[in-house]
Amino acid sequence: MTLIAPSILSANFLKLSDDIQMINESEADWFHLDVMDGRFVPNISFGIPLISAIHKEATKPLDVHLMIVEPEKYFEAFQKAGANHLSIHIEACVHLHRNLQHIKSLGMKAGVAINPHTPVQLLFDILSDIDIVCIMSVNPGFGGQKFIPHTISKIKQLKAEIERQQTQTLLEIDGGVTLDNAQMIIEAGADVLVAGNTVFSANQPKEMISKLKHS
Repeated sequence: MTLIAPSILSANFLKLSDDIQMINESEADWFHLDVMDGRFVPNISFGIPLISAIHKEATKPLDVHLMIVEPEKYFEAFQKAGANHLSIHIEACVHLHRNLQHIKSLGMKAGVAINPHTPVQLLFDILSDIDIVCIMSVNPGFGGQKFIPHTISKIKQLKAEIERQQTQTLLEIDGGVTLDNAQMIIEAGADVLVAGNTVFSANQPKEMISKLKHS
């Protein structure tokens, strides 16, 4: 069954407690939390205090996606704030293997996010150390963008390599996921769908989460 991770970036921050409760009661599997620093991506979102607050109410794992430079400086802080998964960008890490081992040593699942222009082949040598690959299907930094079609090819390539190496790596797709393309993305090999606007702009968000999960 496909995992669904609603992106809090698209939630109503003035009624965040209500949106957290909606996700708790829905068929969603994870909370997806995008942390942006205004340097790695041209936007600033939220950070450790908000994640800590969400952690107090959330009943499902916090899937934290760091779109920041020098992420290794903050691993302990995000772990203390309640992150269950921590994904770092391959483009932001000089010592990726060391960073992944550090994240795992803190008891979190270690993820690697990869931008649209970055070849998935760069992950092949390190797949056995990655719990989650977050394939960006839009350019990172803003919600509400359209899905980049070439992502389907990247999913298929990476899924084939995961199966060849027989790793337990999950493939997470982040950006432009809708009811119209969810089935195509899943058929290509995705395990986790991140959905922001699609969920939070729906008249019935819980129903939308269910429809995505059963696509």
